[in-house]
Amino acid sequence: MKRAIKCGAPKSPLVRSLCDSALMQRRPRTAVSCLAILLLLPLADCSRHGGPGLSRYRPNCGICHHGGEGMKGEIPPLIGRIDQIARTPEGRHYLADVLLNGLNGPLIANGDRYNFSMPSFRRLPDQDIAAILTYLSAAGDRPDPPVFHAADIAAQRTPVLSPSAVADERRALDKIHPLP
Repeated sequence: MKRAIKCGAPKSPLVRSLCDSALMQRRPRTAVSCLAILLLLPLADCSRHGGPGLSRYRPNCGICHHGGEGMKGEIPPLIGRIDQIARTPEGRHYLADVLLNGLNGPLIANGDRYNFSMPSFRRLPDQDIAAILTYLSAAGDRPDPPVFHAADIAAQRTPVLSPSAVADERRALDKIHPLP
């Protein structure tokens, strides 16, 4: 069972002002349009799983990982794996390292082999990386998916690791906590 996240966008003061003006001037068409915008605005960042992480995921991760399913043999899937990896502190540490430092080399995910290179997303703010990881974690099957926090990401910005060092971290983690 997939977990839903509450989502929403703040209501724009400009839209509210236009709507108030339309109502006071008795312009029903404009008022109805404004009402529709106000009602739909909270859905701006929503999907099946919702949240601000999706809007950060799409342009940064979704380009390669698509909707999270990946591409068999090319790009590993994320949905249904991130929540499992994040179940331990070591797993959460590894996931933050992947986004901050990148990852390259061979790996096995869900029984399939991949040999790819993922770039670093160190350029993203800590809150964006935390939002992406929280979104992916919530998109899995765990009833209590881990939540990532910007402070945790910030704490891992140093030292900077090579993508190969992150691959070594993955292999070590896989021996302690087998990874999906």
